[in-house]
Amino acid sequence: MTIALGLTMLLLGGELLVRGAVASAKSMGVSPLLIGLTLVGFGTSTPELVTSVTAALNGSPGIAVGNVVGSNIANILFILGLSAVIYPMAVNPKGFQRDALMMTAAALACLGVVLYGRMDMLMGAAFIAILLVYIVFVAVQEKRAPDEAALVAEHRAEDARKGPGKMALSLTMAVAGIAITIFGARFLVDGSIGLAKGLGISDTIIGLTIVAVGTSMPELVTSVMAALRKHADVAYGNIVGSNIFNVLFILGTTAIVHPIEMPRQIAAFDIWVMLVATGLLVYFARTGAKLQRWEGWVFIAAYATYTGYLISIA
Repeated sequence: MTIALGLTMLLLGGELLVRGAVASAKSMGVSPLLIGLTLVGFGTSTPELVTSVTAALNGSPGIAVGNVVGSNIANILFILGLSAVIYPMAVNPKGFQRDALMMTAAALACLGVVLYGRMDMLMGAAFIAILLVYIVFVAVQEKRAPDEAALVAEHRAEDARKGPGKMALSLTMAVAGIAITIFGARFLVDGSIGLAKGLGISDTIIGLTIVAVGTSMPELVTSVMAALRKHADVAYGNIVGSNIFNVLFILGTTAIVHPIEMPRQIAAFDIWVMLVATGLLVYFARTGAKLQRWEGWVFIAAYATYTGYLISIA
């Protein structure tokens, strides 16, 4: 019951935050490009952020790290797979070359800290700094010479759910979204720790499955809506952007708030699954190959197999 309440509050809070933040930015004259590059990705990743920080502070690194790694796996295999089943997707590779490269670099950085076994405040600050430099670089580059990547970011902003037109209401909505997300994360983490203890399994398994899928609900809603609108670039952009934010921003911020000890299970198996899934996404994004419905089903089946394996070893 506590977990269900936490997940519901995370979904609601994330939705309100995205709507309020995007509406506020539009009211202040922020460009669709910048909104698509920053606010949409940040807003949909907020549930993962608050959950991982809360888990780290509660002494549950398995949930904190499992949430990030598991969310990235779920984003690609489950959410992108489901989006392809709804509408087969092909994107212009020119719009994703730079972001796909950054996502790969972020995944390799995640591998590095997981194998190292610990992530401290200095490493977390480095991750945040890399993300900020990347965002500034992209914003400046696209403003000088807009290309296909700029169109992708603008489409993400256009596809974001509409918020209130008045600044005061939109800001209130964003603040309410943050508050609901914080309380939702507390319920989710407390419930997950209790469930893990009750079933006698590690909190890492819970973090990789229930928590990861639950905190990825905003990405699921956004990508499915994009697929229904036949906006393949938005569906891809949401996943790529979210996976970059998850590693650099969420792991980075969590480590700054509280150093993280990396669970051995993730180093032994799950981080490698994330790298394989990332490789698949990079292949489809950079080659322009069309992700067919049957391939979407293969992605979903792969995720079901992965989840089934985790349950079997719990």
